[in-house]
Amino acid sequence: MTALNTLMRLPKLMMAGSNGKGLVGPILIILILSMMVLPLPPFLLDLLFTFNIALSIMVLLVSMYTMKALDFAAFPAVLLFTTLLRLSLNVASTRVVLMEGHTGPDAAGKVIEAFGHFLVGGNFAVGVMVFIILVVINFMVITKGAGRIAEVGARFTLDAMPGKQMAIDADLNAGLIGEDVARKRRAEVAQEADFYGSMDGASKFVRGDAVAGLLILVINIIGGLIVGVAQHGLDFSTAATTYTLLAIGDGLVAQIPALVISTAAGVIVSRVTTDEDVGGQLTGQLFANPQVLFLTAGVIGMMGLIPGMPNLAFLIIAGGLIWFGRRVMQRAASSAGAAAETPAPQVAAELQEATWDDVALVDPLGLEVGYRLISLVDKAQNGELLGRIKSIRKKFAQDIGFLVPVVHIRDNLEIKPNAYVVKLKGVQIGQGEASPGQWMAINPGQVSAPLPGTQTRDPAFGLPAVWIDGSLREQAQIYGYTVVDASTVVATHLNHLIHAHAAELLGRQEVQQLLDRIGKESPMLVQDLVPKTLSLTTVQKVLQNLLDESVPIRDMRTILDVLVEHASTVSDTTELTSLIRLALGRAISQQIYPGNEELQVIGLDGSLDRVLLQALTSSGGLEPGLADSLLRETQSAMARQAQLGLAPVLVVQHPLRVLLARFLRRSLPQLKVLSHAEIPDTRTIKVTATIGGKA
Repeated sequence: MTALNTLMRLPKLMMAGSNGKGLVGPILIILILSMMVLPLPPFLLDLLFTFNIALSIMVLLVSMYTMKALDFAAFPAVLLFTTLLRLSLNVASTRVVLMEGHTGPDAAGKVIEAFGHFLVGGNFAVGVMVFIILVVINFMVITKGAGRIAEVGARFTLDAMPGKQMAIDADLNAGLIGEDVARKRRAEVAQEADFYGSMDGASKFVRGDAVAGLLILVINIIGGLIVGVAQHGLDFSTAATTYTLLAIGDGLVAQIPALVISTAAGVIVSRVTTDEDVGGQLTGQLFANPQVLFLTAGVIGMMGLIPGMPNLAFLIIAGGLIWFGRRVMQRAASSAGAAAETPAPQVAAELQEATWDDVALVDPLGLEVGYRLISLVDKAQNGELLGRIKSIRKKFAQDIGFLVPVVHIRDNLEIKPNAYVVKLKGVQIGQGEASPGQWMAINPGQVSAPLPGTQTRDPAFGLPAVWIDGSLREQAQIYGYTVVDASTVVATHLNHLIHAHAAELLGRQEVQQLLDRIGKESPMLVQDLVPKTLSLTTVQKVLQNLLDESVPIRDMRTILDVLVEHASTVSDTTELTSLIRLALGRAISQQIYPGNEELQVIGLDGSLDRVLLQALTSSGGLEPGLADSLLRETQSAMARQAQLGLAPVLVVQHPLRVLLARFLRRSLPQLKVLSHAEIPDTRTIKVTATIGGKA
């Protein structure tokens, strides 16, 4: 009675809220295990067998109405619980059959009596055959097929996991989905793999259940004969009839729910994921074509006319198929007519007022491609450019110090098929052409022979290049060309443009995210600066000044330390930028000249240096003639540096650095202008070219 009392209290525990829900699983396990040990009265056996049948029907119906396998992700656990429940009932009923079977066919309850007597007509031979057939159907057909499908599904799901993860990352990188959606889709991919892996193992439960049911039947029959004849004095015929019918009833009442559960497992693993349940798929695909129904009706009708055949049954089925086919045709005709009578949606759209939903916001960073380049950005075609863009953003964040906005990719039929356009806040900042399937051979300046192909220029750096076939790739490398594929061409150009416009990509939101990041580690540093001393706009302007001069902002702690130190006395963003450059001098020099090598730079002639200082102090600016001469000689000095294979770096006195950097940046963006004060004392400087005098 302990198990009965616990069972009667189970609904109250389940209604106790969230804490009660957490107790349902352990309580069910305890009940199932207790049924193997504690004796159960016949009435409680009737209730539990009825509950087992109802539970199996519920599981089958839930599996029929699921849209995809993950909608019933608890099925492997349900399969385990139902299998344990059936085996526990078998053990409990076996105990009652062997102990009380001599009293009559209702010794183990009315349910077992009904299955053993009424369903098989009281004939134990028929009952044994029916039971064996059910076991064979369950074990050899349904369970074996479902287990094989689950095994193959688990293997294919695990093999497809990397591709699905890459597709999610590509959609996230392309801006098609957000971080929350990507996280949810990754969780679904992992759950799908776990589900099919669990189903592969859970199918063994049903197979073992079928074997156990067959063994329990044999044990009940043999044990019943021994107990009935030896202990209760029954004759062999009476004992065989009584205990065999009880064993058959016990076996059938367990095997029928097992067959239903196995069918549910087959439905779950064999269905193809669509927006319809299994019933909708069957009716929508099996009976959707009236021609199939009419042809089937014709074949069945012809068979029904053969003498000796059950004519009435065949003709009734043929007539039903013809009637159903006509209904399908009428329904299709009415649907087509309703669609034709439906007014054009454009008319209704024209009558609607404009709303804020019609306002299209400009993407911070966009890439538009011609239709021949769609394969480079299409995840279904394994477009390599999506992964490269993701790597570009990650590398930029690591090198420069902030994360650029997501690159939104769209196709544009108005541009050339092989062209692409890079836009910043809706404005074009770069364009180029790429040839998928071909390779760009870039001439770095020292090649041994020309190559056949389409002449072009590298869109990122303007170097002469040629598009060649893949068969000439190795030959081009031997000649000294730098050979890259189409996706690398686009990615390199995009990366170059992102670095060139880094200052414009650093918005207030990115600055705030940087401050929040630093605030987690050094909260007082951020609190003392923004907004107490400087506004967020001023900090943004200083950071943009650094990015304009190709100075990374990774060392935000040093940048904020300088701002906190000088913000109370210096308000000009240009002066604050210069002070920060002094603090970052070692990193700036290391960026241009790695290691401890000598700094071979361009210098100013002493007379030119004095003239520029005088122009700076007089605030009159550079005279046109002086400006032209300075620009011309700087270009000559840069050419000499290039011939020597040296970086174009101009080193001047600190007061002149800002003036010359602003003046030369427009015409010579690749020139770096440093001040003597920014170079650490431990580094050696060698002037290899001089502006305003001879080298």
